[in-house]
Amino acid sequence: MTEREKLLAGEFYNSRDTELLEMYHQAKELLKQWSNESSRNGEEKSRILQQLLGKVGKGVWIESPFYCDYGKHISVGENTFINTNVVFLDCNTIDIGRNVLIGPNVKIFTATHPISATERIVQNHESNQAPYKTKALPVRIGDNCWIGGSTVILPGVSIGNNVTVAAGSLVTKDIPDNKLAMGSPARIIRDI
Repeated sequence: MTEREKLLAGEFYNSRDTELLEMYHQAKELLKQWSNESSRNGEEKSRILQQLLGKVGKGVWIESPFYCDYGKHISVGENTFINTNVVFLDCNTIDIGRNVLIGPNVKIFTATHPISATERIVQNHESNQAPYKTKALPVRIGDNCWIGGSTVILPGVSIGNNVTVAAGSLVTKDIPDNKLAMGSPARIIRDI
């Protein structure tokens, strides 16, 4: 099993693997090209996003700056708007549905580590191995959602369709369809 296969399977993987590092560097080069492209040149920005991300639906708009680890693990559905200063740490898949609004400063994390330092830190690791243990869990956001600014979504979370998450929330658990959630940690407030 390759390190990327381990990563996508939610198992511990070596983040310093050559295949993963190459994907990482390619993503950084594409992000730099995309960021440097004029906002007036939507066709070119879209072309670069198609290269960077795993899937980009029609009508997707992403504001700069935007940050991701690999890009290829991100799918964005049609007519989705991603505001400025968003961070997607896509060590596993991040699937975003159609007609989603993602506010500024939203962070989506897929990577996680053992809580205990003795379990997290790899003793006597090789130079081509990460000095810590990492695994990653997928994140899913359904259709027609609004994720308010400065929200943080943790690894393994699934957000249903038609969900609104209030600004500044910390989403640690799944949220079913048609709910309003808010707080730190986020909790369901009511049906919508």
